[in-house]
Amino acid sequence: MKQTKTIWLFDLDNTLHNASAAVFPAIAENMTRYMAEFLGDENGPFDLAKVNALRMEYLQRYGATMKGMVVHHGVREDEFLREAHRFAHLPALLHYERGLARVVASLPGTKVLFTNAPDQYARQVMRFLRLHPHFDHHVSIESMRVHGKSHPKPSKAFLRKFLAQHGWHPRQCVLVEDSLANLSAAKQIGMRTVLVTGHGQHVPQKSISARVDITVKSVFELPRRTSRWR
Repeated sequence: MKQTKTIWLFDLDNTLHNASAAVFPAIAENMTRYMAEFLGDENGPFDLAKVNALRMEYLQRYGATMKGMVVHHGVREDEFLREAHRFAHLPALLHYERGLARVVASLPGTKVLFTNAPDQYARQVMRFLRLHPHFDHHVSIESMRVHGKSHPKPSKAFLRKFLAQHGWHPRQCVLVEDSLANLSAAKQIGMRTVLVTGHGQHVPQKSISARVDITVKSVFELPRRTSRWR
């Protein structure tokens, strides 16, 4: 199905920059500390090993640890996100490829930041990477809601809602991501998918074929690898 405009939906962490190098470890430490304090009692914080396991369990089950904490423990979304993304100096933690803005700008069509990260953090990172002038929309975890309830990636319900709001057909849209679960959800509703593997992710080849149209190590490969889609 030929479309007049390509809609690029870009993930942020481990897609547009290497979050595994420093940002993700800092977020994991912040989350674990906050969860231990929140779930603790008069005898002190929860055991950190158990908290860390719970953090990963909620991430895998819901796509975001925050949602698990909200659903099961009544945490306030804004408080959790604020504490998880509290950094002394965020720019010092960012690892990225030089010239990234030029490559993104060269892709014809509409660009959307589509991230499970909170809005304030996402905008800080995008400004530092000098990507913000090239993006028409920013979709962060706070706005991923269906019928008033949180629906972070890989929610197919929110993807359908978002595309319908803008009048975009799924075949117009390309999701660029490092998460197979998120790409799988997009593929199931008819979107095209690009897996980014260059920031330390190890994805078994047999897990890729049904969910991913193109695999790249870096966003720098997109202009060449996706030229046939335009």
